[in-house]
Amino acid sequence: MTLPAFPDAAPLDGLLGGILIGLAAALMLLGAGRIAGVSGLGARAFGLSDGGPPRNAAWAFITGMPLGAFIVVLASGGIEAQFTGFGPILLAGALVGLGTRLGSGCTSGHGVCGVSRLSQRSIVATLTFMATGIATVALMNAIGLEVLP
Repeated sequence: MTLPAFPDAAPLDGLLGGILIGLAAALMLLGAGRIAGVSGLGARAFGLSDGGPPRNAAWAFITGMPLGAFIVVLASGGIEAQFTGFGPILLAGALVGLGTRLGSGCTSGHGVCGVSRLSQRSIVATLTFMATGIATVALMNAIGLEVLP
């Protein structure tokens, strides 16, 4: 299935991915009584936080994400990935880490888990994530660093 305005879009893949993310979040909440916020689980896994699930459970969740992606790559015959370079990736990671600390959570914790629980703080955080992303793309396009045509 393709979308006329987005010939490279894969809406069914996105739908399946969204279902799997929702399932993982629901299983974490119902099974462990914890929010599946990746930044919080990462902090717990690396010993940066004392709160949350046991460290082995946090490690299982954190290592399961790249392992799941690797399984998808193997099952689908591979994907073509393009990166801007190691420096921008490190800078972006540092900024995301800082943002998750300032915002008391990440997009998975606020956007997936918090919004579904109608948390006002998470709704505001998610609207802020979205507005900032839209503004960043618009600014980059305006100064000639075309992100989206």
